[in-house]
Amino acid sequence: MLKSFAGGAVFGERVGDGPPQVLAMHGWGRDRRDFDEVLEGLDSIAIDLPGFGASPEPVEATGAGGYAEQVAPVLDDFDEPAVVVGHSFGGRVAVNLAVLDPQRIRAMVLLGVPLLRRTTKGGRASPLPYRLIRSLHRFGWVDDDRLERVRQRYGSSDYRAATGIMRDVLVTVVNESYEPQLREIRQPVHLVWGGEDREVPIAVAEQAVDLLGSAQLTVLEGVGHHVCLEAPEAVRAAVLGVTS
Repeated sequence: MLKSFAGGAVFGERVGDGPPQVLAMHGWGRDRRDFDEVLEGLDSIAIDLPGFGASPEPVEATGAGGYAEQVAPVLDDFDEPAVVVGHSFGGRVAVNLAVLDPQRIRAMVLLGVPLLRRTTKGGRASPLPYRLIRSLHRFGWVDDDRLERVRQRYGSSDYRAATGIMRDVLVTVVNESYEPQLREIRQPVHLVWGGEDREVPIAVAEQAVDLLGSAQLTVLEGVGHHVCLEAPEAVRAAVLGVTS
C-alpha cells in the first residue's frame, strides 16, 4: 500500500511488519517496483523518486543534491540509521543523502551508479553534429527549434522521453560528478555491478572504490545495467550483508 512522505512530495511502499531498516531508490525512468523481489519480506521502504511513479514532479529543476533534500524526511520513519540501496539515478541521490544526513545512514548498497563523469576511456563523446549545433546555439546562431531537433535525433532515450522540469533535471544530473561526496562518506558501501553494464562501465565503480573510505565491489558476470531485475538474489544478498 502506498504511503506519502515529506508532506506528499514523495510516495513509497512499506514492506514487512517491523520498523523499516532499508530505504530503496530506483533508477531514472523506473519506480519502486524494481525492488519487489529484492525486498520481499524485508522491513523496508521503497520510494518513487519525485517525478516518477506516484510521486509528483519537483517544483523546480535540481540535481541529485536537491533530490536528497526532498528524500531526507523519509528517514523520519526509521527508528535507527537506514541501509540505503540506490540503483543508477537513485544511487546518485543516495551518496548525496549520506553526506547530507550521515548520522541517519548506516550503510549503502550502490547498483550501477554513474558516480563519476565518464572520460574518453570507456566513455562516449557526444556526436560531432550535436556538439557543433550546441556551440552555434550558445552564440545565438542557431535557434531553439533547431537545437531541439538535433537533441531529439542524437539524444539518449531518457532525454527524448523527458519533458519540462524532468528534462532539466536530467540535463543537470548527467553532468554531475561526485568525487567530493565519495571522499566524505565513511559508512560501509557495497557496490554491486553488472559485468555487462554498458551504461555505467565497471571502471566507474573501480574508480569510486578508490575514493570511498570503506567499500567492497562485487561484479556480476552476464548481468547488465538493471541489476535489480536481472539479479535480484545477488542484490538481496548484498543488502542482507550490510544489515546483519
